[in-house]
Amino acid sequence: MYRSIGLYQPGDSFLHGLHPKTKLFMSLTGLILIFAGPGDGLSAAISGLFAMMILWRAGLARLAFKQMRRLLLFFGLILVLIHALFNPENRNILFEFGPFSVGLEGLIFAALIWLRLAAALMVSLVLVSSTHPAQLVQALAESGLPYQLAYLIGSPLLLLPQVLDKIKSIRAAQQSRGLEVQGNFFIRARALFPLAAPLIFSTLVDVEERSLALEFRGFNAPFIKTSLKPLADSLTQIWIRRGCLMINIGVILSGVWWRINGIY
Repeated sequence: MYRSIGLYQPGDSFLHGLHPKTKLFMSLTGLILIFAGPGDGLSAAISGLFAMMILWRAGLARLAFKQMRRLLLFFGLILVLIHALFNPENRNILFEFGPFSVGLEGLIFAALIWLRLAAALMVSLVLVSSTHPAQLVQALAESGLPYQLAYLIGSPLLLLPQVLDKIKSIRAAQQSRGLEVQGNFFIRARALFPLAAPLIFSTLVDVEERSLALEFRGFNAPFIKTSLKPLADSLTQIWIRRGCLMINIGVILSGVWWRINGIY
């Protein structure tokens, strides 16, 4: 079993057992419904709730709520402040304080954007929290995608945890040398270069070492590559992916037709 890396959490649930392509198609379908589906926030709410049910069934609901709390609470507050006070579409004023007025239209728009972002996060976690990046790269390569492109798509998920760990190490090392990283804006700005420079240089070295290791293992060799851990697929999952593809095409075409005719 793969170890935990980034947002990926190992497990033996039904979601972990699905083929990576199936989860990729499910996530893409959810994202298309969120941002191109009918009913404004209705499509986003249904997609987000459905994704949340899947994550809960797979034992990943705690991770989902943790990510939502970390990424969306502060952003939601900023959305409300900006659009409730400064949205040009504000017509119905709920209340005023000093020179500022809170508009209903801005609050509704901010709630819609936040709902779509929350639903998109839930839908994305269906894929990234239950699929190891190596499995995703393998699945894309087995689908006929050039291995270089498949690795390019999956490599950020592999490198991000290492970069975050490196940031923590550099920060701790510079603090032990007496660098001030907490305080007002000027103190933080002065600490930016001593923190960013080692990160950039070490990341470039890591990229070079990784590329050499891949070349040594025959990354660009013109042969069909095999895996010690084949990915399990089934006819049912193939039909699920075909169904997701048909839904995506239908939603996009219907959205184009509605907009041309001024319906939506």
